[in-house]
Amino acid sequence: MADHQVLAGAHVVLPTGIVENGRVIVEGDRIAGSSPEGAPSIDLTGHWLVPGFVDMHNHGGGGASFTSGTVDEVLKGVHTHRLHGTTTVVASFVTGEMDFLTQRAGLLSELAEQGEIAGLHFEGPFISPCRKGAHDETLLRDPDPADVRKLIDAARGQAKMVTLATELPGGLDSVRLLAEHGVIAAIGHTDATYEQTVEAIDAGATVATHLYNAMPALGHRAPGPIAALLEDERITVELINDGTHLHPAALELAFHHAGADRVALITDAMDAAGFGDGRYMLGPLEVEVKDSVARLVEGGSIAGSTLTLDRAFKRAATIDGLPVESVVQAISANPARLLGVYDRVGSLEPGKDADIVVLDADFTLKGVMRKGVWIVDPTADTAV
Repeated sequence: MADHQVLAGAHVVLPTGIVENGRVIVEGDRIAGSSPEGAPSIDLTGHWLVPGFVDMHNHGGGGASFTSGTVDEVLKGVHTHRLHGTTTVVASFVTGEMDFLTQRAGLLSELAEQGEIAGLHFEGPFISPCRKGAHDETLLRDPDPADVRKLIDAARGQAKMVTLATELPGGLDSVRLLAEHGVIAAIGHTDATYEQTVEAIDAGATVATHLYNAMPALGHRAPGPIAALLEDERITVELINDGTHLHPAALELAFHHAGADRVALITDAMDAAGFGDGRYMLGPLEVEVKDSVARLVEGGSIAGSTLTLDRAFKRAATIDGLPVESVVQAISANPARLLGVYDRVGSLEPGKDADIVVLDADFTLKGVMRKGVWIVDPTADTAV
């Protein structure tokens, strides 16, 4: 008989709603439907049990970069985010030379095959120089479908998402190519008009890369991409809820207009997440992190975040006052569905991986379980 654990007494957030004084039963590495008599029980009265977080846009952490780190460094970055509740993470690359990106894709696709990461996201080089953010302008290029295809092929079936400025030459054909290959075409770092954005969505784009950031602001005569992305049922909008990237009213607008089932809370984290202030490299560009805000040394653009998803969850549930079920949808279920892994993760249902986060009454992280193993023990006093 596999090991059973019963997590008892908590507010358990299920797809159907919140169960008070609920129980989650773990058998080996999975969530089980029932437990044998005498199975050990952990009393989590007054705590919240939510599914492990799923981060579909993350560049690194713990001092390590997914774009340029060694395999060991990448694993260190992954582990840093696991300590903060992210049990499923996509490794995002920033813009680089094509040869470099294909080489990195080959290297990291092995980690995806091993289940350490949930796939790869290419954020660049196919983005607009007008909205480059923390990307090296000299390495940007138009989204030629042949180049897009090179990156997908290099990832050996592990490419999950490509962010494109779809208004550039080749943009719409690249969106169609990505859709045909089952890869998410994400609209971002774009200078597109409202009409151009609608065209890209019709061509098959399904995600807005960090909505509001690195795109034209909402205008009342020229609404730009934000209005098109918010209004279309086919689009899921990424939001960076760190208090720096977005005003709370902008977050509330997105949740209100798109609905909780069309929002994905992401970190867009870089190396400094879970590590601290200092100087870092983001691809070829130097970044200074001061008071947990990352900015390019040259020009001062925001350069990703130092966010971890436990902080994004707490902020959403407290400062933003969102219903806990909505936060869980945005931080676990929705990204899991988009990534095609909702059959295994993203909700607390029997048969799924035992990826579970324990939060206290104030939504501070107290425990993290991944595949039935405690990474952060909720019964210890050393929770992150």
